[in-house]
Parts: sequence; structure tokens; C-alpha cells
Amino acid sequence: MPGGTPATRTLVGVLVENDAPLAPLTTLRLGGPARRLVTAHTDDEVIAAVREADAAGEPLLVLGGGSNLVIGDAGFPGTVLRIATEGFALDGTALEVAAGETWSEVVRRTVVDHELAGIEFLAGIPGSAGATPVQNVGAYGQEVAQSVTEVVAYDRAADEVVVLSNAECAFSYRHSRFKAEPERYVVLRVRFRLEDNGGLSTPVRYAETARHLGVEQGERVAVGTAWNAVLLLRAGKGMVLDPADHDTWSAGSFFTNPVLTAAQYDSFRTRPGAEDAPAYPAPEGRTKTSAAWLIDRSGFGKGYGSGQATLSTKHTLALTNRGSATAEDLLALAREIRDGVREAFGVELVNEPVMVGVEL
Repeated sequence: MPGGTPATRTLVGVLVENDAPLAPLTTLRLGGPARRLVTAHTDDEVIAAVREADAAGEPLLVLGGGSNLVIGDAGFPGTVLRIATEGFALDGTALEVAAGETWSEVVRRTVVDHELAGIEFLAGIPGSAGATPVQNVGAYGQEVAQSVTEVVAYDRAADEVVVLSNAECAFSYRHSRFKAEPERYVVLRVRFRLEDNGGLSTPVRYAETARHLGVEQGERVAVGTAWNAVLLLRAGKGMVLDPADHDTWSAGSFFTNPVLTAAQYDSFRTRPGAEDAPAYPAPEGRTKTSAAWLIDRSGFGKGYGSGQATLSTKHTLALTNRGSATAEDLLALAREIRDGVREAFGVELVNEPVMVGVEL
């Protein structure tokens, strides 16, 4: 029902809405409607909805917190499955959470309520718990691959629930088996092994965090202090959701930090100004550099843009909706930045959010 209230119905206890707006379900707050939106509150409902879509040969989009999506203005022509499952079970340092749990709340509970370490530097990241292993979410020197023990998922190819070990998840930088095979797995639950360090954090690995805390890299601080420091750092960059602040109407970091081969890095270093670029060792002899640094040094400073889609005024890695941007507005800005960085430094930026119905 364009322009009106979406039609709703209930199928086997699952709420189904037709022609449902998706923009309010994403942190970018843009994109067109879903032909059909299904909201599932239990694992059985999730599986039933997936099976129904697969049996009908209908396109399926799994939606959690909507924090890592760019949905095209035309919307999604199939079924969007919104996972709203709940569950937080802690046994000692073993934690199991339902995919629909809000990630920032999961982190808060482990730190504030139980003083456990392992995910404290991942505070304030928007989205659902089920999305974290897909993207191998990471920040401030920590990533979920370091603490995930198993992922319980529905395997659409085998039509069964499977339990994948950490190794089977094939984690790498902002990547996983789930991201590599997006049409196969639907995450149901995630299991973690946390650390009881007597109220202390894991070692502070990230230089910016160490400076903020006034400690050396490798030292530990009170786990609550680490958690609070990350929240403050993220808020200062517009990376903690605030409906009143358009700088937070984003998908977080829009581009991943480039990881360059030795040859690519040598070529990059010949570019004017590149001698000052951040450089961090990466596996297989590669070097990781900073996407934010590249964007800024290519002429795209904080707040860049004149329309409804601009860079955040707080952080050059976030592309934001200033209130009424379209997906095409955002993508036009992303392409301009990507092409400008390529021209200035010969480095190809890769988008971090998932593109739905659009391409960069």
C-alpha cells in the first residue's frame, strides 16, 4: 500500500507485512520498501520463514539491526526476514546469545553486569549479535573472531541446523564463511568464550585507546573503564546511534581499511604524500593502511558534500544521511570518494556495508 499503512497478516505466529518500509529499520534510514516483511521471534519461526521463501523460489534478505546495509531506492522485491529473537545465557565465561539480540546491549551486560572481558572494546557498535560473525566485526584492536567459539546457523543448502566451530567460520579481516556464502547460512545463535581477569580488560592493543586511557599498549585496565572509553571515542566520531544527530545516520565505516600486497604497497609509497600514511603489518606479508587517512588526504574532509548525503562532520569514514537522502545520493558520494582515492593514491577502496539492489 504505497503511501499508506502496510497490510499485515499473521502466518503461523509470524507477523507478515506487505509493501513494508525498510528505511526505518536501517541506521542509514534510506532505501525503498520490502515486497514482504516477516518478523520472527524464535529460531523455529526464522527457519519456517526461510523455508517458505526458498520453497517459493523467492529472493530472501535477512535483516538484523540494519546497521550494515545500503538498500536501493527500489526496495527489495522478495521477502525480508527481520530476526527479532531474544536470548542471553551466561555460564561462567561461556556466553550464548540469540541472533536478534542488540549487540551493544550484549557487550554492556558482559562488562557492566558480569565484569567479563573479551568483547569490551566492541562497545557501542550498532546492529544485532547475529551479524557480528558475518562481518567479523572489529574495532579498537579487537574482533569477534577472537572470542567466538561456535555459531549455530540454519544451512539452507542442507535444510538443517548446523554448529560451526571458530575454524569452520573461516574468519579473516571483516570477512567470514557466512559473508563468502551469503545465500547459504542464516545465523541463529552465537557462542563466545569470554575472560574472567578479575575485573581487568584484555590488553589494550589500539594506540588511540591507549592514549585515551593514559596507558601503554599491552597494559590492562578495569574492564568497565575500557568499555566506557570506547563508548566515548565512538561517540566523538558519531559512531554511537543518536536519532537527533545526523552524523550517526550512517552504516558506520563505509570503506574497509585497505590491505595491500607487498607490490601494491611499494607502488602506493611512490605516490606524493604517501610516505606519511599509517602502516600496520598484516598476514601473508601484507600491509594495512587507513581508509580514513586516504579519504582525508584525497581532498574529502569531514562534512564533505553539498547535498543530503555527506561525510560525517566527525569522521571521514562515515557517509551520512542528513535527513532526506536517497540511496543514489549516498552512492554517488561513495563513488566520488572511491574514484578520488584511486586517482590520488592508486588504492581501490572497498565498501564495508552490504549492498542490496545496488552496486558501488
